[in-house]
Amino acid sequence: MTIRIGTRGSALALAQAGWVAAAIEAQGEACELVVVRTEGDVSAASLAQIGGTGVFAGALRRSLAAGGCDLVVHSLKDLPVLPVPGLVVAGVPTREDARDALCARDGLTLDTLPEGAVVGTGSPRRRAQLVERRPDLDVRDLRGNVDTRLAHVTEGRLDAVVLSLAGLTRLGRTEAVTEVLPLESWPTAAGQGALGLEIRADDAASLDGAAPAPVALAVQRLTDPVAMAAAGAERTVLARLEAGCVAPIGVASAIEADRVVLWASVHEPGGGRRLDRRVERAAGAAERAAVLASAADRLADELLEAGAAALAPLGGAA
Repeated sequence: MTIRIGTRGSALALAQAGWVAAAIEAQGEACELVVVRTEGDVSAASLAQIGGTGVFAGALRRSLAAGGCDLVVHSLKDLPVLPVPGLVVAGVPTREDARDALCARDGLTLDTLPEGAVVGTGSPRRRAQLVERRPDLDVRDLRGNVDTRLAHVTEGRLDAVVLSLAGLTRLGRTEAVTEVLPLESWPTAAGQGALGLEIRADDAASLDGAAPAPVALAVQRLTDPVAMAAAGAERTVLARLEAGCVAPIGVASAIEADRVVLWASVHEPGGGRRLDRRVERAAGAAERAAVLASAADRLADELLEAGAAALAPLGGAA
């Protein structure tokens, strides 16, 4: 059979889906890309106005549920944390770098941008982080694909933009990066840098039977257990906070040989106050996934106990 892979039509989405297709074809399975148009692709409104990054996932998930494709490739940072009945994120391949990158004119960094510099971002979390670090900046809402956003800088309409380093890497645009922002002090979106491979639940369940679905086998072979556990733990924090796609929250993790670390920041909308918490636990390879899950619950508990719900609009997980 031919495995039909659903994807948005943006350059980045096509690059990600194309990478997955090539990896599956290397296993001996035929693949076909199915481009699905989403609400987020046709609306010029800000993500906050149209309901957050979940507007990109809805159409893809409907196509998958209806049989229009067999597998959907998501950027996990853009995927709502609430599951959809009948579908399951069955795999996460090896993760790209989770950090954000500044792409500025004249090789400038966040510290060397001049006072009043105009910086573009479509992310409420990045906006808050920028304002907290540099309250003198003029931070403006920005939509569009990666090349469109970079063009705002090269053509002089903006002094800088903040983008995902993973997306720039996948598109071969890392020459535009003037500073990579450290994850320790600048945690990014939960699951940033990771791809989520979503399939129908019946196909996933077939792995337990005598005749597993080819798409389920392909996803299983592509999955990196460490990446899946880490991204899953980060997304658990969002789910426990009942945080929607546009909540100004950064979550990050680090996996070492004998320990796991999970940390998060919750920001006042628009920047200002910030709440940080960190959980570190000993864990070898055998218990890593379970310890990450437990650490995620503890981190969420600490954030809620410290007043996260009063600091940011966390309700309405999507």
